[in-house]
Amino acid sequence: MCFVFTCGEHTFRKEVEGYEGVTCQCHNCGNWAGHVIKSNPWFTFCFVPIIPLSIHGYHDVICHICNFAQPVENRPDVQAMKRGGEGGNNIPMQNQPPPQPGAPPPGWGQGPPQGPPQGPPQGPPQAPQAQAPMRYG
Repeated sequence: MCFVFTCGEHTFRKEVEGYEGVTCQCHNCGNWAGHVIKSNPWFTFCFVPIIPLSIHGYHDVICHICNFAQPVENRPDVQAMKRGGEGGNNIPMQNQPPPQPGAPPPGWGQGPPQGPPQGPPQGPPQAPQAQAPMRYG
């Protein structure tokens, strides 16, 4: 009689509480596909998780494109995005001047743009100018 047993390792992953929906830039590939994930590795016997390989798990910023993982402790930019912390926005905005008190936001209620009208030129159409032939080499 032959018995076959399989041993291995399986990692359970979930988003870290407080970082739900936070997207950050990957330091490996540069894409905005990094998410804060808690990983709990387990030893498996016949595909059944038996023994946890880590008590508390690992909190990492993992890129969903290149699978690069970096501990959250090494990413102060991501720690500032945590909900309930000093940050509140999930994606950093462009550098803009601070809003002036009492003034409407830029682009609201300012009226039509000033300057010459943008559009096709007025007047009789002109004949296109002849182009020189392309030279190779």
